[in-house]
Amino acid sequence: MQEFVQVDAFADRPFCGNPAAVLVMDAPADAAWMQAVASEMNLSETAFCHPLPGMEKGNVGEWELRWFTPTVEVDLCGHATLATAHVLATEHGAEGEMGFHTRSGRLSAIVEDDTIRLDFPVDVIESCEVGTAMSDAVGTRVLAAAKGATDLLVEVGGAAEVRSCNPDMAGIAGLAPRGVIVTAACDDRDDMDVVSRFFAPRTGIPEDPVTGSAHTTLAAWWASRIGNAFRAEQASARGGEIGVQLVDDRVHLSGRAVTVVHGKLLA
Repeated sequence: MQEFVQVDAFADRPFCGNPAAVLVMDAPADAAWMQAVASEMNLSETAFCHPLPGMEKGNVGEWELRWFTPTVEVDLCGHATLATAHVLATEHGAEGEMGFHTRSGRLSAIVEDDTIRLDFPVDVIESCEVGTAMSDAVGTRVLAAAKGATDLLVEVGGAAEVRSCNPDMAGIAGLAPRGVIVTAACDDRDDMDVVSRFFAPRTGIPEDPVTGSAHTTLAAWWASRIGNAFRAEQASARGGEIGVQLVDDRVHLSGRAVTVVHGKLLA
């Protein structure tokens, strides 16, 4: 019988931010079983972690971490990593830096008061030509664009365009291997610098509520324009806020998390 915890990540209260299920296991599990569990959870991400050999749950140490959407395993996920760090700290007594060994290399998280700071690699982006297919797919005029490792970032005219756009999901699916980030300078909130939304129908997520990994791309795009540290809002229906800081080739993502469900799998 495997316990799980559901956490709202990048949230300071329940029922906002991005929900993720977290399973802290004693040993590795079969990938097909993990995918079936993620499909059953039907959240944007379900995280599975277990201690590396020689480590015990509750001790400061190193963990293997994998993430699954309802349909596929993904290479990088910010909100489910934040949720995992929250569960390890609150449920298993982990303290100090937590190291996570993933398909994207070693990531880390540290709890600082009521905030968790993630350390991720910055995305490498390349500016690309803006085509009519981009604007048609996004549903508003695209001013500039760049390709990252898995996502396409498109900049639009302002926060209003980000908030109101109604993308064509078939068009979005044809633009990037994983998803499309729609972003602009946040010109309608004094406490935020950047606003974005993230659409990933190819991975079974039409719109993701808050996407930590997308902010490794946003950091690469915005740092040269507004500075290496900024506050970002992801303007989904649930909404979420992220502190972003570019440090050399790493991105620090900061946010809060709230536990909302404790459960047990019976199968």
